[in-house]
Amino acid sequence: MEPLLLLLVLGLTGASLLEDNKLCPPHSRPWQVSLQSRRMRCSGALVDKWWLVTSAACAGTAINASLGEHDVTAEEGTEQHIPVAEVIRHSPYRSPLHSLALVRLAQPARLTQQVQPIGLPGRCPQPGESCSVSGWGSTVPNQYEDPKQLKCLTVPVVEDQICINTFPDYIFWSLGMVCAGGADATGCLYDKGAVLVCGGQLQGVQWFSHGCQNAEHPSVYTKLCKYNEWMRRVMDSHTPTTTTTRATTFKRP
Repeated sequence: MEPLLLLLVLGLTGASLLEDNKLCPPHSRPWQVSLQSRRMRCSGALVDKWWLVTSAACAGTAINASLGEHDVTAEEGTEQHIPVAEVIRHSPYRSPLHSLALVRLAQPARLTQQVQPIGLPGRCPQPGESCSVSGWGSTVPNQYEDPKQLKCLTVPVVEDQICINTFPDYIFWSLGMVCAGGADATGCLYDKGAVLVCGGQLQGVQWFSHGCQNAEHPSVYTKLCKYNEWMRRVMDSHTPTTTTTRATTFKRP
């Protein structure tokens, strides 16, 4: 092969590998859930066979949940498609204070190697701690990409004040927020409800992805350690006591 052509091929391959480096190993995040309706698609995390946690922005109507997903454009044989029975938003929601919803499945998830819940946080994330963010969509700032395969980023937790200093005018700080990403890491993932995991514990769901407008800015997540009591109370009081009710699973459009 001519040297110039070889360099061109290697350059193109390198660009492809760079993007592929942001793909999760298939089914390495068995708690990740894809939520879909006619008007939106976003992410959540399975925390119990009946329950998902997601952002308030994802808590619409007529939602269906897909568990065991990696490539959302193909049926891989590991998926469980289950309608949503109930959505319970933390109130007030979509405000400066809170962005959180619990989603109850119409039937319990069947736990497999590809479908497993993740534990609720037993502590709060610490500044400088390295965490994982996962979701479907673009990881390139200011560039939209149709969701395909699950993406994973490694991001540091950012000090509150550093994050506040990057806020656009429409964002107001809340004690229910935690920030991750920034200048030392790619913090962009265009996926509402993208899942933040630190030390094997669920620590956040994406609230604002303003790291996707400026790569040097962190993105904002709901600080789930502040909501443990509320989440456990809701799940305890709303989980069905019987599984005799049957639900019809949906097929991907």
